[in-house]
Amino acid sequence: MSTPEGRTSVLRVANCSGFFGDRLSAAREMVEGGPIDVLTGDWLAELTMYILHKTRERSGGYARTFLRELEEVLPTCVERGITVVANAGGLHPEALAAAVGELARRQGLAVRVASVSGDDITPRLAELRAAGEPFLNLDTGERLPAEAAVVTANAYLRARPIADALAAGAQVVVTGRVTDAALVVGPALHAFGWADDQHDAIAGAVVAGHVIECGAQCCGGNYAFFDEVPGRERIGFPLAEVQRDGSSVITKHPGTGGAVTVGTVTAQLLYEIGGPRYLSPDAVARFDTIELSQDGPDRVRITGVRGEPPPPTLKVTANLEAGWRNSMTLALTGAQVAEKARFASDAVWAGIPGGRGAFAEWAEDLSGDLTGGGLAYLRLAVRGDDEQLVGRAFSGAVVETSLASYPGTFFTSAPSGALGVARYWPTTVAASAVTPHIECDGVAVPATPPAGGHHVAGSDDTGTDLAVEVDAGPAGADLVRVPLWVLVGARSGDKGGDANLGVWADEDAVAAWLERHFTTAVFKALLPEAEPFAVSRYPLPNLRAVNFVVHGILGWGVASNLRLDTQAKGLGELLRSRLIDVPSSLVSGGKPALRYASF
Repeated sequence: MSTPEGRTSVLRVANCSGFFGDRLSAAREMVEGGPIDVLTGDWLAELTMYILHKTRERSGGYARTFLRELEEVLPTCVERGITVVANAGGLHPEALAAAVGELARRQGLAVRVASVSGDDITPRLAELRAAGEPFLNLDTGERLPAEAAVVTANAYLRARPIADALAAGAQVVVTGRVTDAALVVGPALHAFGWADDQHDAIAGAVVAGHVIECGAQCCGGNYAFFDEVPGRERIGFPLAEVQRDGSSVITKHPGTGGAVTVGTVTAQLLYEIGGPRYLSPDAVARFDTIELSQDGPDRVRITGVRGEPPPPTLKVTANLEAGWRNSMTLALTGAQVAEKARFASDAVWAGIPGGRGAFAEWAEDLSGDLTGGGLAYLRLAVRGDDEQLVGRAFSGAVVETSLASYPGTFFTSAPSGALGVARYWPTTVAASAVTPHIECDGVAVPATPPAGGHHVAGSDDTGTDLAVEVDAGPAGADLVRVPLWVLVGARSGDKGGDANLGVWADEDAVAAWLERHFTTAVFKALLPEAEPFAVSRYPLPNLRAVNFVVHGILGWGVASNLRLDTQAKGLGELLRSRLIDVPSSLVSGGKPALRYASF
């Protein structure tokens, strides 16, 4: 990777992982598929930190799959001068750095390896509390209980320590918890020599990092209009061509499956966000200033991003022990679905002393063919503090109904034991209270201190809605009833205990209708699953989009809630499946007309 002195004008940053468990061949595909300067990968999600905690004895506290991918490409990366930056260090970046060094020695390579840590504040919680940190839950406002069984607490470090490691000569940098975008921002800071107060440029890199951090998702993966994506059986991974001014082009290697379009990039921009002010410890990126344009086949240019100073705090994700959970699914065949489901659940709860009340939380979900002409499914789930009750007692009560329940009883899987779960606790800590620790080949590297000038505004925008009591369109308009998917795309995901659901249009007329008439009331009418919860609405007209945040729908987060879709990945498609009355003009020409015709 070139340095500022080398007059770098474009930095080609590739992604090879969007989560712990992503495609193992992706690193090789990105290194061999075309020229790149930096190979990055995101291995850490909110749940991953808890998984690494539970498996620390055998995993070492880091993502071992990173080593498997790196083994295939490290010689080529060294030969071509490709820098590797990954957050696969998890709970023990120094241990992963040592493992990378050993891998390099086995391959006969001289490689400088750096680690970035200091994010783990778990052992410092009492000290930080005594210094006045309340660790308020960002979702509920609760103060972290002194007696809480906190097993992990990690602050999202800024990207500057990655740049410091690269400046020290590191060829491979592994980190603990940094922001997802930091994997792009750090190399850009180093390559272009940006100062901390160049907020627009840094915010542009934050946006590019947000787009590519989920791997193939911005190249057509999980895309609402999947039937428009070519070669979707093997979608390629992305790369960002970051410019010196912070603008970028999102693309992928030639010959790989998928597509990079304004639509696929928009979908990823709407993933797991809140309001227009996208918070980062490097710069606040204004998502309401992003401009997208198609720059050729599989090339989308991102320009116009405005940045603000970062907040004075770092986000912290903590995991608290929250007992155990278990679930079993019963199949219901043919007619009288509801009656069979009630028979089954009554029989199961009757077999457990205390019934439903024996558990801290329980859930019943009926899905599948509810018309009585096919196959439906009843899923029973529980959570509690008693491992034996949640495990063998619950599963046993279900199995014991096998020959004494509704006609045609069978289960979709064998009974399982209880699974330990965590309560997700999103909070903040003063940025000044966290000091990154950088080592390169085991030698400490000084960390550049923050430049100051933090933003003093609130943590995020307040959701807004329009005082328009209109369900479909202008009064007197000719209306037609269509499924929402004819008009818009959607992307949904988890934000701790909240879920976000971004909806976007690819036609100006539909976008105008979406911004003007698709209110929170309409949203809840189409998606009654969200009715019990507070909903924030954030229009993003520059992206032809509106983002909704459903507060509390995921309870204590992905690691403990009992929903079938624990991360709300399918919430957007549920919304798009619903019928809505819209002006006929919206489906009388252009792309919506084609979708309507196919419907």
